[in-house]
Amino acid sequence: MPEHFASIGVVGSANADVIVRCHTLPRPGETILGGELLLVPGGKGANQACAAAALGGSVEFIGAIGEDGNGELLRDSFSKHRVGTRFLRNSHQPTGTALIAVEDSGENLIVVAPGANSDVSLVDVDWSKFDVVISQMEIKPEVVLEAARSAKKFVLNAAPISEISDELLNECDVLIVNETEAQSINLNRVPFSVVTYGKNGAACFEFGTELVRAAAPRVDVVDSVGAGDTFVAAYAVRFALGESPTQCLHYAVIAGALATLNPGAQGAPPTHEEVLSWLQPA
Repeated sequence: MPEHFASIGVVGSANADVIVRCHTLPRPGETILGGELLLVPGGKGANQACAAAALGGSVEFIGAIGEDGNGELLRDSFSKHRVGTRFLRNSHQPTGTALIAVEDSGENLIVVAPGANSDVSLVDVDWSKFDVVISQMEIKPEVVLEAARSAKKFVLNAAPISEISDELLNECDVLIVNETEAQSINLNRVPFSVVTYGKNGAACFEFGTELVRAAAPRVDVVDSVGAGDTFVAAYAVRFALGESPTQCLHYAVIAGALATLNPGAQGAPPTHEEVLSWLQPA
């Protein structure tokens, strides 16, 4: 474990992931045959919460699930990963569901039905306990903005990409996007951002000017689902501990790469000790 805990609040989505592997991803209008069907816990928010806990954070998840079997699947995963659920609400809507196709290379295609994620509420959340709050765009933007205004320090993973207000961007201490998402945002007006490039690593930017870049280790990818969420969690945990952008970036790149070694987003996120075993002095 790290020398002291980072207290992390994660405001976001919790989904049941329905996954099928295939040789290649289908093209528009194409029907293909896949392999075994898997049902596993997912959702960007829940993935980031479980990954942050595995990496040494003291984590509370703030979200909503349905009163159904998929909701129980997620509660079991939070319990397994020691993620607090004091602020997890029950919804009359079905638990959010993601339909995921994963090809042999590890690349994926995802469609999400939000369900209960539309009912995420921030009523009675004790913001003072969190060093850093993380959120994403799989829940209502007004909820994300409220979380950003309430947090001491706020990390936004602007995924899936959508219209993001200047007001929300101004509340971000760290904005994290992938290479595709970055094309939809003018990073020149964002004080501090991190862009991920998959197998090519990641970079930090200040008002669009690159500060530091980190290469990703070469690994044999099994499944890239959840790798980006692990990167976000890892960066946020080290940011909460006061590390520099360079330290946070190198740590997060290693964690994201290690997350591709196992199937599923929450099955076996890398631990702090595993990241340290790969981490070279930055």
